[in-house]
Amino acid sequence: MTDVSVTLSDAAAKRIAAIVSAEAGKNALRVSVEGGGCSGFSYKFDLADSVHDDDVVVEKDNAKVLIDSLSLVYMAGSEIDFVDNLLGQSFQIKNPNAVASCGCGTSFSI
Repeated sequence: MTDVSVTLSDAAAKRIAAIVSAEAGKNALRVSVEGGGCSGFSYKFDLADSVHDDDVVVEKDNAKVLIDSLSLVYMAGSEIDFVDNLLGQSFQIKNPNAVASCGCGTSFSI
């Protein structure tokens, strides 16, 4: 699949590359969408060591993100960003499909 509709910000790519390089045997960040959270769906972040058959691979610089095809439906057009501010550090997904989200930035509804 060459038409990848999820992008990485420069900050996210830099942080993902740093996290993955520090974990032996891991080579990518897996992002998935699960049912639950205070708004209906939530994002899940895991370190991965292999690509599954239904994964879409998003790469930027030295960072690799894996998204399964089902989660990609909910994330189409999104940007994965990394925010470092007074409230802390976190990955945030700017999802144009989300009609509501919670304050934590990890839960959303469509």
